[in-house]
Amino acid sequence: MRSDIIKRGFDKTPHRSLLRATGLKDEDFDKPFIGVANSHIDIIPGHFFLQEYGRIVKEAIREAGGVPFEFNTIGVDDGIAMGHDGMLYSLPSRELIADCIETVMQAHKLDALICIPNCDKIVPGMLMGALRVNVPTIFVSGGPMAAGHKKDGTPIDLATAFEAVGQHSEGNMTDEELYEIECEACPSGGSCSGMFTANSMNTLCEAMGVALPGNGTVLAMTPERIEMVKVAAKRIVEMAKSEDPKWKMRNILNADAIHNAFVIDMAMGGSSNTVLHLLAIAKEAEVDFDITNINEIGKQVAHIAKISPSLSTVHMDDINRAGGVNAVMKEVSKRGSVFRGHVMTVTGETLAERIKDADIKDTNIIHTNENAFSPVGGLSILFGNLAEEGAVVKTAGITPNMRQFKGAAICFNSQQEAITGIMGHKVKAGNVVVIRYEGPKGGPGMQEMLAPTSLIMGMGLGESVALITDGRFSGATRGASIGHVSPEAAEGGMIGLIEDGDEIELDVDTHLLQLNVDAEELERRRLHFKPLKKEIASKWLKRYSLLVSNASNGAALKTEL
Repeated sequence: MRSDIIKRGFDKTPHRSLLRATGLKDEDFDKPFIGVANSHIDIIPGHFFLQEYGRIVKEAIREAGGVPFEFNTIGVDDGIAMGHDGMLYSLPSRELIADCIETVMQAHKLDALICIPNCDKIVPGMLMGALRVNVPTIFVSGGPMAAGHKKDGTPIDLATAFEAVGQHSEGNMTDEELYEIECEACPSGGSCSGMFTANSMNTLCEAMGVALPGNGTVLAMTPERIEMVKVAAKRIVEMAKSEDPKWKMRNILNADAIHNAFVIDMAMGGSSNTVLHLLAIAKEAEVDFDITNINEIGKQVAHIAKISPSLSTVHMDDINRAGGVNAVMKEVSKRGSVFRGHVMTVTGETLAERIKDADIKDTNIIHTNENAFSPVGGLSILFGNLAEEGAVVKTAGITPNMRQFKGAAICFNSQQEAITGIMGHKVKAGNVVVIRYEGPKGGPGMQEMLAPTSLIMGMGLGESVALITDGRFSGATRGASIGHVSPEAAEGGMIGLIEDGDEIELDVDTHLLQLNVDAEELERRRLHFKPLKKEIASKWLKRYSLLVSNASNGAALKTEL
């Protein structure tokens, strides 16, 4: 066992003495040592109950003949951090989480790992750390929360609450109506109930084979979810006891698994953040995946599940009742060879074997390929002189009339400037809002832009205004919102050269994002262009800004300058 390095031989007497101080007995030194990475934190709705999951996992590991060692990672709630400088720390937290996983597992040479994440950057951070360690690993998330409901029965969620702010600011919603949404939008523990970033990533863990069926859809704090936690804990001990190298993390989460993640992402219209995270995960897996491949995958995958906030009142619990991710994968697999069913899973079966008996139980929730919401996937990568290295749009959340759009630019050099401008009615129908210097380097930290996009929707401009940014969006964002524009303004990208009134053109179907200004004028502007440099008070964010790559490279930290 890998852990023999800290527990075998006369020279490890001091090590064993320290381990005995934690409660280990003679018989424990013959058992596999299992790391239990728990992301419990009280302030995040998807995580405040995870200590109980950790207790269940440790008990099940002991029953199965392993020795559990629980440790914790940090977490940031993007919804609470949004709209102020706290959001600067969200994406960087992914790197800290990956580093924490690597540090604990490598320092103590544990044999296997079970990860208990749930929200936002925590899932990809744990995936990245687990890939570095490369031991047998299972993911079992906390699970999604149930959808909220207004008194009249209307389903609501976190996106409803953000958009309500815009409606209230326009005088289209009373204080009482706003308060009702505040109290009912997030009714229980769990990751926010729509296909936001957390549930997108937990769903894709199923598609990559690193989690059990239902990981992305079975509600939090239910008997079904608790049973899943127990099964995962027992299974990780079996994997740890096996000498077969196929259970190592990189042998499961490989190039084919990442390909499948993008396939299911397209089919379910996942958060645009998944592109950012999957590119970073591919780098940790040492998989050569180019962002240009994403559109090729999208052409071969029908969009068959439309989930809130993508112009839908469907939530994760609905997907679960309609057959779950297995039903989505089964339907996608019928459409040619784009889905790679031979991918191995942590349960010991291939994905093809896992889904062979799956069925869609409600075709109003999960559509068939023949009755798809769109014949192509729910995400698109745009290119053009404004995005030479790419930009991302969640096409699943766009109304048909906004798939092609030309408009006059109105520019803001920060998210806060944009919020002030939008609420001050500077943005008019026909505009393209430009928010720059919010990329990984320029932010620093690449803030999510749910506040400005929600204001645009809430103020009734969602079908007449587009938004582009070198920052990113919450999974709760909908509308013609194009993020991850690369190169970013802080590294000299074209987005920094845009002036108010310039015509910007986007075409989702031809993957175009273009600044319609002649080349001679652009060259004149570039001669005088100096990227804005923000004052960064935080020492951590200063280091991050120096090391981070742009969004088209997954905003991964560079290991060499």
